[in-house]
Amino acid sequence: MRSAILSAAFAAGLLAATAAQAQQAAPVPGPIPGSVLAATCSGCHGQAGRSIAEIPPINGRTEQQLLSALLDFKNDRRPATMMNRHAKGFSDDELAAIAREISANWR
Repeated sequence: MRSAILSAAFAAGLLAATAAQAQQAAPVPGPIPGSVLAATCSGCHGQAGRSIAEIPPINGRTEQQLLSALLDFKNDRRPATMMNRHAKGFSDDELAAIAREISANWR
């Protein structure tokens, strides 16, 4: 009986130590960089936002213009076929990161 209690105590201690180690080893995810988020835009808007088809180009726009449009799409204040669906998939902070990235680097 005593060895069963010792075995159970040992197993519980081992389990607790393993759980504590797993929590320490797990990386805390940070925000996704704007460059990664904005890369999704090039699928429709073209490389660096220079679309030549029916989809409007987004290069050369200011951060405020882009963010305003993205938030309008997200909140259904601006009609769209697809952009409202895309914008709803991002937080406001992620939309701000996308606008910042595109306005700074897509020229």
